[in-house]
Amino acid sequence: MQVDADLHIHSRYSKAVSKAMTIPNLAENARFKGLGLVGTGDILNPKWEGELLKYTKEVAEGTYERKGIRFILTAEVEDNRRVHHVLIFPNIDAVREMREKLRPYSADIDSEGRPHVNLRASEIADLASDLGVLIGPAHAFTPWTSLYKEYDSLKDAYDGAKIQFLELGLSADSEMADRIKAHHRLTYLSNSDAHSPMPHRLGREFNRFEIQEATFEEIRRAILKRGGRRIVLNAGLDPRLGKYHLTACSRCYTKYSPEEARAFKWKCPKCGGRIKKGVHDRIMELADTDERPKDRPPYLKLAPLAEIIAMVIGKGVETKSVRVIWERFLREFGSEIKVLVDVPVEALAEVHEEVAKAIWAYRNEKLIVIPGGGGKYGEIRLPEEIRNVKIEELENIEVEVQVEEYRPKQRSLMSFLKPK
Repeated sequence: MQVDADLHIHSRYSKAVSKAMTIPNLAENARFKGLGLVGTGDILNPKWEGELLKYTKEVAEGTYERKGIRFILTAEVEDNRRVHHVLIFPNIDAVREMREKLRPYSADIDSEGRPHVNLRASEIADLASDLGVLIGPAHAFTPWTSLYKEYDSLKDAYDGAKIQFLELGLSADSEMADRIKAHHRLTYLSNSDAHSPMPHRLGREFNRFEIQEATFEEIRRAILKRGGRRIVLNAGLDPRLGKYHLTACSRCYTKYSPEEARAFKWKCPKCGGRIKKGVHDRIMELADTDERPKDRPPYLKLAPLAEIIAMVIGKGVETKSVRVIWERFLREFGSEIKVLVDVPVEALAEVHEEVAKAIWAYRNEKLIVIPGGGGKYGEIRLPEEIRNVKIEELENIEVEVQVEEYRPKQRSLMSFLKPK
């Protein structure tokens, strides 16, 4: 069976997270999104553990369920150099034992959802290994709290300690990450890091697992590529939409080349703000190969349905107008992932023709993308040529969309879906 899963989110106990991040809300919105499995996030927080156990039932070791949505035990921790790591736990006993082992090194493990731990990355990884906990760097390339913000290699960070995966983050995809050869042995995870349960946040990046059942043990086997279990698809934002994709000022968001940023000593000449190195430029600094692993699953570039609707009708993503159209699509087709990936565009047009055109454009990489940087998300725009044609004429239209020279050519959504 195939299960779509988002394994990195946060609870209402983390800083800057919506108070609506509760287990009931997550279960409801995961169903709207089309996710079958969600990481709990923040499970090291005792209060969040209590809420999970209150609102779910255990269906397998380390696996819990509410109204058909499965949860597995996950958390994010910050090490002594402010690098973040994702943990995936086999059972609640491992969570509690890890909490006790980390408590002497953390002042906020009982209060914060994402605790700071005064240990090195390698020390945290060793503890995880002892408890059968899967671990890997969170949003590995972002310029604030990531592995490659602080280190130049996996070896520098983990010093030989075992990790099982690498999380791509919103500003990178698998092809970009594969430019570093040391990553080739690792499974990539594409997760939302959601701070809100709304479907334009939850599941905005997800993993499609080929497993027998949505349990921790099956997910473990898939991440380790054992017994025929595997990830068959990473899906997420076009990396250019990530808010740290390009090098840019973190105050006014003016974009700079790496050479310009260095010449300005990483201080914006326009406003005096700090220039943050973009994910693309950081990866290019470290790139040491053009090869790719043969078993790497494809990466499909998607955008949340609400954002596509908002672009089409010119309204805010959380306005009532967007919500009404979004609900019409879900009533008709069941989930957002089905609308974005699976439903024929002609059927989508029966609900809303202009939105159907935009989804077609996204599937075929015909949208105009304005890259993000400096902490500001990128933007998407629908070419006028597509706005002005009928649905049945889309396949015959020629649209020239300008793409940055540095972007590697990637498979489009439609090339993945079309049978070989």
